[in-house]
Parts: sequence; structure tokens; C-alpha cells
Amino acid sequence: MGSTTRFGVALAGLAAMMAFVPTTSAACTREALLAAATKYIAAQEEGKLSLAALPAAANLGYKENNAAVDIKKGLLARPVKVDYHRSTADSVQCASYTEWVAAGATPVVVGTQITHNPQDMSVVLIDSVAASTGSLFFNASQTLAYLKAEDWSPLPAEKRPSRELLRSAIDSYLDMWTNATAIDAIPWGTPCQRVEGSRLVTPCTAGAPRGGSNRTISMRRYVIDEVMGSGNALCDFTAMGHIPDSHEVRIESGKVRYVHTITLSMNGTGGPPLLTA
Repeated sequence: MGSTTRFGVALAGLAAMMAFVPTTSAACTREALLAAATKYIAAQEEGKLSLAALPAAANLGYKENNAAVDIKKGLLARPVKVDYHRSTADSVQCASYTEWVAAGATPVVVGTQITHNPQDMSVVLIDSVAASTGSLFFNASQTLAYLKAEDWSPLPAEKRPSRELLRSAIDSYLDMWTNATAIDAIPWGTPCQRVEGSRLVTPCTAGAPRGGSNRTISMRRYVIDEVMGSGNALCDFTAMGHIPDSHEVRIESGKVRYVHTITLSMNGTGGPPLLTA
């Protein structure tokens, strides 16, 4: 291979790598990300999404429970009264994460990541894990009570974890199912509580695994927010089967304070049925 050819191949490889490097933009601010998340909640309550109001990119993608779905037949096309919601913002990834609960006629617990084009803040992807009746430990009313009792105030600067610690904690948490020592890499706090649907578990290590599966949890998509001390990953809970899942940790003063999980049932069901018209 000639030097010119090798140089061209190297440039192509560099361009491919740079495509996956998060970029920042003056347009992509916490305020803008959280404002878009608020619009998303308003659209969910109305049951109709104004693509222009978001605004949505021309190539907007929409996923529910790890699968591409027609946005006109998904959960967003159905009006749902939202009883609780909380959002975090990641200006590095130019994305937000919103956890929300509806305990009424359409009981659901949902974790949604919204990804933006950092240049113009248009929404390029709405990606949700949505649990409902039949999901693991599902009880929307109980989940609502647990979440409303927690304190998720923004952290003062001296208590904020680094981006690296948040990513490491959420990865180590998900690796507990395949790595016997991953549990020891997590900076557990005292107190620490875990919310899993109708279950409130404390300390967070109660019932935690130490390996046992040879299938690494896959499809991890992250939103990291140092101000809120939050690291979220939507994923496929491959260790136990192909199960749509959301895991979030809150770290305060370097220690894990809260863990939230949204997990469908072990056979992959338990998400909201799609509309048929």
C-alpha cells in the first residue's frame, strides 16, 4: 500500500472516530435541554406532538422499549396525565433524561432520553423505556410515592460528582450481573435506597448480584448530569434476557444515594400497547 493510500485510510478512520465524539455548542445549554424536556411532557399530556414546537429534525427518530416505532402509534400519541416528572441535562451529549410517572387510567413509569442536534437544538431522537402493568415489580402508585419523597435538588458545587465517576458508577452497576467484583467498584453511600417499581430497597446493595451471567448488558445509551449528580443508561438487560431497561444513579458527595430502575418483564413484555389507529 502506497503512502498516499495509507494517509487516505488514516483520514477516513479519524473521521469515523470523530463522528462519535460528543461536541458542545453555544446553543446546547442546560436551559435549552430542560425547556425541550418540559415541552415533551406537555406534548405527552396533550397526546399530540407538535414537531415544529420541539423543534424536531427532519430525520426525527422515535423508539419505545429498544425498538423503532411509528411516532403516531406510540405512547406520545396518547394523552396521559403525568403525576410526576424530573429531568436531567447533559450538554456534552446534547441530551436530556426525563423520568415520569402516571398513576391514573393509563399507569406507566417511563424513562426518556431526548437527543438534540447541538448546532440548532432540533430533536433528532426520542428514546423511551416505558413500563406498565406486567413489568417487573410494577406499581405506578407505589413508585410515585417513593419518588416524590426523594430530594433531587441540584447539588452544590462541592458535592457534585465528576462525569467520569457517574459513568463509572452506572457501568459498574450494570456490570454486577457479569462481573463478581463490579459491586466493589461502586461508591455506595449510607444511606442509599433503590426504587424498583413497588419495591423500596435499602441498603442499595441488598440483593445485588455478584456475577453469574455471561451476557453483558448491551445497547447502553447515556445521559450524564453532574449538576444533579445523575447518571442514566437506557439499555437491553441482556444478562437476564432481551429486556428493555433504564437504570439511574444519583451520587452526592462522592457516594451513591439513590438508584432507580425501570425494567420490563423477563419475557420482554410489560410496555404500553401501541395504538392501532
